[in-house]
Amino acid sequence: MSRIALTLSLCLLTLNLMAQEKVVQTAGRDQLGGFAPKFAELNDDVLFGEVWSRTDRLGLRDRSLVTITSLISQGITDSSLVYHLRTARQNGITRTEISEIITHIAFYAGWPKAWAAFNLAKTVWADDTAGEDGLAAFQRSMIFPVGEPNTAYAAYFTGKSYLAPVSSEQVNVSNVTFEPGCRNFWHIHHAAKGGGQMLVGVAGRGWYQEEGKKAVEILPGTVIHIPAGVKHWHGAAADSWFAHLAFEVPGEQVSNEWLEPVSDEQYNSL
Repeated sequence: MSRIALTLSLCLLTLNLMAQEKVVQTAGRDQLGGFAPKFAELNDDVLFGEVWSRTDRLGLRDRSLVTITSLISQGITDSSLVYHLRTARQNGITRTEISEIITHIAFYAGWPKAWAAFNLAKTVWADDTAGEDGLAAFQRSMIFPVGEPNTAYAAYFTGKSYLAPVSSEQVNVSNVTFEPGCRNFWHIHHAAKGGGQMLVGVAGRGWYQEEGKKAVEILPGTVIHIPAGVKHWHGAAADSWFAHLAFEVPGEQVSNEWLEPVSDEQYNSL
């Protein structure tokens, strides 16, 4: 498959996934279901179930930005703003960005409103770090989600990684994100028949290396075919975040054998 064809296929897959994404909200029914059932229905099913869920027209990050701007401009600094500030953080708005956003709003909506909003935002982003700002910026550079910390396989990685399942139909596909310098251990995909793995670079810059061979650079669009039985590793470059799609090739009696870490000497020689 050509790089152009592969890119088009990935874009179509992403649009399909976005179209299926639906925001689930139950706060209306939880808090007002018995007192104002129709209002609760409109809140949960229409506002969030329909309007917020139209991510093919406007992404969740942009919807969060519009919402918190509207609330702060009206001087609404109650629990609803706290909720939407938390949602904005979940949707990728960083501590640096929210500080700039509220500062900008202050000149148009009023200084006291901005002060009140800052007091809430400081709490929501209290544990944020520059590293998370870097992760959020990287997320905006690619079409697939970063996902959650890859705790299930953390014992087999040097550095921090993130895992986002993309599909479990026909072929298991996941997006794996590596912080700069992160790489997995040497490992082998075993199979009695078929098996192996295919990697497709999504964003950033990384490496793939088979035992006894020179390392191969992975860039967005790079495709790596890994046959069963081949000892290898893959991960990010030292100075770049990196993400790739990992396709599990179907096979018989498949298993994964984790081996020794990639040493700093091996990695730094790249």
